[in-house]
Amino acid sequence: MIRSSPNVDAPVPPLWHRLLRSREAGTGVGLLVLCLGLWIATPFFATVDNLLNVAEQSTIVGTLAIGMTFVILTGGIDLSVGSVVALAGVVLALVLRGGHGVPLAMLAAFAAGISAGAINGALVAFGRLPAFIATLGMMSVARGVALVLADGRPISGFPDALRALSTTRVGGVPVSVLIMLALFALAHFVLHYTMLGRSTYAIGGNEEASRLAGIPVARTKVIIYAIAGASAAATAVLLLARLNSAQPIAGIGYELDAIAAVVIGGTSLLGGAGSVTGTLIGALIMSVLRNGLNLLGVSSYVQQIAIGVVIVVAVLVDMALHKRSQTLTV
Repeated sequence: MIRSSPNVDAPVPPLWHRLLRSREAGTGVGLLVLCLGLWIATPFFATVDNLLNVAEQSTIVGTLAIGMTFVILTGGIDLSVGSVVALAGVVLALVLRGGHGVPLAMLAAFAAGISAGAINGALVAFGRLPAFIATLGMMSVARGVALVLADGRPISGFPDALRALSTTRVGGVPVSVLIMLALFALAHFVLHYTMLGRSTYAIGGNEEASRLAGIPVARTKVIIYAIAGASAAATAVLLLARLNSAQPIAGIGYELDAIAAVVIGGTSLLGGAGSVTGTLIGALIMSVLRNGLNLLGVSSYVQQIAIGVVIVVAVLVDMALHKRSQTLTV
């Protein structure tokens, strides 16, 4: 009997697809329950202005988490994205201070972010370094380069065209929120309707089988980490527009927030299962939780405890679903 070769064109096997849908649905229900609880607890939560503020606050973590989703789907991790945000922001600021326009400055920022990400990918794919070690090293290098370029000081004073990304509203919705949603839509299209997306899921599911199936694993990993760098650069642009200042110490801890949004959104830390839709919901859950606790007068210290508990619960659910899937496939 002739056995057919594995179909690498299928983005997610049927079982994983059902689990993925249940994760997204469960995360969405969790967000609705959280919003309902805060609406009952405080009358200030469900106002239009506050909800728009929550959406705007989620743009930084949400945009950064897009690239992190790609990386974690392959079974990797990127600890350098916070430092790359700072590096891309400093590069953007220096080009603007040099008298160049916003488009060229943004291009330079994306070049810096993509280069840092591609180096991470090359170290992981060709240097055979664990992703944790490679990106930990880049975290230090990118931060150091940002400090050197900025001479350790903030850079401020930018054109109104850049500030417009933070101040402009379209139909009452901040343009930064629309940019984030557009990036999520693009990422969703890439993951579910392109060969790169199918390869990303396949590598996370079984890297060796993907290699035997003809998927260029090393090249794909470089591209994936470069996407994470581009996501960090986009985050830097939005952050700079909001603060009107580029700080070489910006982005500290951002990598943890991005990982948290991805994990809360249902993407498996083991790779192969997840979606950017879930990541968007995860980023919104973090923003809603922080906003609601602020409205209730809860201290920032207790907020950290609450978010930590949510992350641990999300990982426990992920492990339980993984064990369930293994049991069902045996």
